[in-house]
Amino acid sequence: MENEVGHEIADALGILLRRTTRTQLHRQLTEGMGEGVDEQTYPVLSALARTGPRSAADLAPDVGIDRSGVTRRASRLEAAGLIRREADPTDRRAHLLVLTDQGRLAVAELRTRLAAHITTSLSTWPPGEAETFAHHLRRFTTQGPFA
Repeated sequence: MENEVGHEIADALGILLRRTTRTQLHRQLTEGMGEGVDEQTYPVLSALARTGPRSAADLAPDVGIDRSGVTRRASRLEAAGLIRREADPTDRRAHLLVLTDQGRLAVAELRTRLAAHITTSLSTWPPGEAETFAHHLRRFTTQGPFA
């Protein structure tokens, strides 16, 4: 069948990108992380760690929710001491969301949990197969349709 591999990859990506799949994973990763960190705030923390300080409006497309949703989640993270708001030096009307030291520690813990979760789920694969998969997945994301 023509494009069979493309269809198989597209189907797998569809499962990975479903909001319910992400929410379930985020719920598992954030369990017991304390005040402010849950499946709803995880994407905001993660995005800020990847991108650095951003306004809620600029962060919204990366998180997949609107500006007001980012603002609500940011308020919870701020109350928990994980982020702070700073005046945007380029726009006096805007504020940037910035990870605090405590927020960076939380992100480091979440990344450790995610890596361990992935490693555990691949533990039954034959030796070397997970490493090959990781290499090809990185290549796909940097040279494939997402590049």
